Parts: sequence; structure tokens; C-alpha cells
Amino acid sequence: MSPCQQCGACCASYRVDFSVHELDDMGGRVPAGLAVPVTDAICRMRGTDHVPMRCAALTGQIGRSVACGIYEWRPNPCHELEAGSPGCERARARHGLPALEG
Repeated sequence: MSPCQQCGACCASYRVDFSVHELDDMGGRVPAGLAVPVTDAICRMRGTDHVPMRCAALTGQIGRSVACGIYEWRPNPCHELEAGSPGCERARARHGLPALEG
């Protein structure tokens, strides 16, 4: 099992802003119903600007067992954050999770 499937901390730590062209109703793959507009060119995953922050596509319990409901269609910022990266480790620390061994 991927460490991401047990973690989910990044999905509950960062705003996820991306181009409106990634939305399915604009020719992309991200379901438009899971995004909110920020500007004419940028949108944000629902839940990533709330307190407490949690992406609307995230299911499960952080640090135990999680899944992304749109994994195959997630926006570019989600593809770019890699397990064990500095951003991953900061998110894990925010949620009281240990660093990944690697």
C-alpha cells in the first residue's frame, strides 16, 4: 500500500488552485462540481480554503486509511506533490504524523 493511502495529510493542509482548463466542463478531467472559482482563470478544490482544511475529494481518516475520490482526474498540483517531499513532510508534521522513512 502506498504511504499516501494511509496518510492524506497533504489533502488537508494545502490550498489546491489550478487552471479552469483542467475542469471537465472546460475540456479537462477534474469534476467541475468539486471546484470553486477564484478568478476567471483559476479555480480551487472545494474544502481546501476552509478551516479545518480538507479537500472535498478526500475520503477516510487522515493518518489511517484515505483515498482520493478523483485520483485519476485530480488536478496538476496534486500530481506534483510527492510522498517524502518537503511539502509532504510539512503536511505530515501538521497532522502529528512521523516523517516517512526513505
